Amino acid sequence: MSVPEPRTSVSTRGPVLIVGTGLLGTSLALALRAAGVEVLLSDTSPTSLALARDMGAGTLHGKDSPEPQVVVVATPPDVTAEVVVAQLSAHPSAVVTDVASVKERVVTEVRSRAGAQARRYVGSHPMAGRERSGAGAADCDLFAGRPWVVVGQDSDPQAELVIRNLAVDVGATPVRMGAAEHDAAVAAVSHVPQLVASLVAARLEELGEGALALSGQGLRDVTRIAASDPRLWSAIIVGNAGPVVDLLRRISDDLAALMTGIEAAVCDPDSAEHTVPGAARVVAPGVVGAVTDVMTRGNLGRARIPGKHGGAPRRYTEVQVLVPDAAGELGRLFSDIGAAGVNIEDFSLEHSAGQSAGIALISVLPAAALRLEEALDAQGWRVVAG
Repeated sequence: MSVPEPRTSVSTRGPVLIVGTGLLGTSLALALRAAGVEVLLSDTSPTSLALARDMGAGTLHGKDSPEPQVVVVATPPDVTAEVVVAQLSAHPSAVVTDVASVKERVVTEVRSRAGAQARRYVGSHPMAGRERSGAGAADCDLFAGRPWVVVGQDSDPQAELVIRNLAVDVGATPVRMGAAEHDAAVAAVSHVPQLVASLVAARLEELGEGALALSGQGLRDVTRIAASDPRLWSAIIVGNAGPVVDLLRRISDDLAALMTGIEAAVCDPDSAEHTVPGAARVVAPGVVGAVTDVMTRGNLGRARIPGKHGGAPRRYTEVQVLVPDAAGELGRLFSDIGAAGVNIEDFSLEHSAGQSAGIALISVLPAAALRLEEALDAQGWRVVAG
């Protein structure tokens, strides 16, 4: 794998030692190499280490390696604190950070075990990742445009600045938070969604093939992250158990209220009340209210998710286009959209069951939707009414 040309100006001074060559560690190494920073690699797995090296992520760290200026610990969260303490001792002049998705337990343990050396430690967490894990899934652009949480409490201000600069140098946006605040936030936006996606996907394990054939993009969207690594996520959830359990209890309360409301509509299809004329028009009390409450609050919550580039949420209009399942068709579609002078704000592709075609869902600014439909129609595309 070739490394892109170095950027002209970076603040991070190398060498940077990456301890742990999984997805985050290798992606960070590739991004730093692309910025022209010298990178050293370390991992307990020789195979993972060799793969990262062969991908161009850096050189192997050894006894003759130069002393690192920065050490980044990218290990599973259940061993992160132990590794951080060891690196603080092994490299007494380096600033040490970690990228674990759990912060309070790690920060507390490091502070209690490392003594005065803990001033050189700055906890951090880039809000970036993929369903796939390991060095083979690494991407030098993984952090571009993503928030990078910096937990600088009790750290030397200069050490915190080093880690903030490192985040900027790989295209991320530093965000300062306390450890407890971070853990509560990631429980809501990352950890619990992962568990909920897995719970929904688990219901599919014994579902019949006929039912699965009806699956659409909605199910794929909800269950996409259910393909994540169970071993890694077990360590993450255990490390952030308090905030996760608190949020799961609140979801459980919502689910119980929803079930109570919906149960009023359940009846035996052979019963008299179900078969009498006009029964279908009778709605049990409380059912509509229970469903509407959950759906409305869901709409309001989703509307608060930041939009493109972390900006305020914006409303888009969706243009649906039938795309043949053939080489070059998506490229031709994107080319025709560009020729129409319309910017794609978001995009997804639904696959049609039993057909060699898919539905492209193209999100554009409302003012551009009609112009795009007319332009695509003129190019022979079949625009599907939404």
